[in-house]
Amino acid sequence: MKLPEAKRGFVLLPRRWVVERSFAWATRFRRLVKDYERYASTLADLHLVAFVCIMLRQAAQLATGS
Repeated sequence: MKLPEAKRGFVLLPRRWVVERSFAWATRFRRLVKDYERYASTLADLHLVAFVCIMLRQAAQLATGS
């Protein structure tokens, strides 16, 4: 007798670690640690700014070769 799909147990989601790592990077920005913003659009824009800063920092490291 086979168990239903929902009762099979733990199933690893592929590449979930990428999302978790990105959230960890975002928490380096103090304003994103807690939900201080009144509007969701403001919070989304702050996330955009944070990830642009992260990507620029990584691009600068790649450009200098270190």
